[in-house]
Amino acid sequence: MMDGFREMRRGRQILSDEESVAILRKATSGTLALMGDNGYPYAVPISFVYDNGKIYFHSAKSGHKVDAIRRCDKASFCVIEQDDVKPERYTTFYRSVIAFGRIHIIEDEVEKLAAARLLGDRYYPNHEDSLQKELEKGLSRMIAIRFDIEFLTGKEALELKRTHTDTNAS
Repeated sequence: MMDGFREMRRGRQILSDEESVAILRKATSGTLALMGDNGYPYAVPISFVYDNGKIYFHSAKSGHKVDAIRRCDKASFCVIEQDDVKPERYTTFYRSVIAFGRIHIIEDEVEKLAAARLLGDRYYPNHEDSLQKELEKGLSRMIAIRFDIEFLTGKEALELKRTHTDTNAS
């Protein structure tokens, strides 16, 4: 185990840290997993932005997700970059990343604004005036959430790994 996290059983399928981060930079949504009500896991699809070892989300001020975050700060976040089912081969060519870490509701207003700007720029880049108007209108009605990554692991199908190896060897 690495720092309390399991090593991947199929080590040949591990993505490098750089490849895993590239997937987080490229993806626009993933699934956030939290400890929900009555001890049941709660997994919710959510938009996000990755920045410097952290993942940022936004949310309404109340609800299941917010209650779960306030109750337990441990979380995981999964992104699937590729999911190419190959029925004739009884397999899937996939690439995915899972992050484990601590999740927090951002209380500091300066950090909250910075996180909201990161999210706005991620989904509607180069529209500063429009983003500024949206922030003035809605920032007080939302919360920003920061996920501090403690452990990141990426994995891909062996068939894709071989393709990369063959391409690099050419």
